[in-house]
Amino acid sequence: MWIIVDGYNLIRQWPELAMLDRADLQSGREALLQELRGYQRAKHHRITVIFDGRERGGVSGGTENAGGIGVRYSRQGETADAVIARLVAEGGEGAVVVSSDREVQSAARRHGAAPLSAEEFMTRMEAGRIAALKGGDDEDRPQKTGKGTARRLP
Repeated sequence: MWIIVDGYNLIRQWPELAMLDRADLQSGREALLQELRGYQRAKHHRITVIFDGRERGGVSGGTENAGGIGVRYSRQGETADAVIARLVAEGGEGAVVVSSDREVQSAARRHGAAPLSAEEFMTRMEAGRIAALKGGDDEDRPQKTGKGTARRLP
């Protein structure tokens, strides 16, 4: 699965990362990438994070690999939203786009990608972290249906 993340959107929806971001953009980005690396180790998904290049401190455009996470910065005059729309248009069918921005979510749907709000993604990351601590993946465990024999005392 390919997960495309609207970087600053997710950072600013995540209270702990938003605090770091307000103090220093680089700290917020690094903290997000650290969280995503942990999630990637557990789930083995391909993850690409898109940041607005104009917020990078004047540098525009560019790509890099940060410990297995693809990182892209928009060019000057281009938004991260436009980069995300272009990625899903070029081959994002079946991808998951993480953003709470309605326009980004609409672009994802138009091109066959599944939109996922930042809040829902944070919930899934936390569930993955808990499952890893318990020694397994919640998706691999049999789910209880609530049906079966009642265990009542006679």
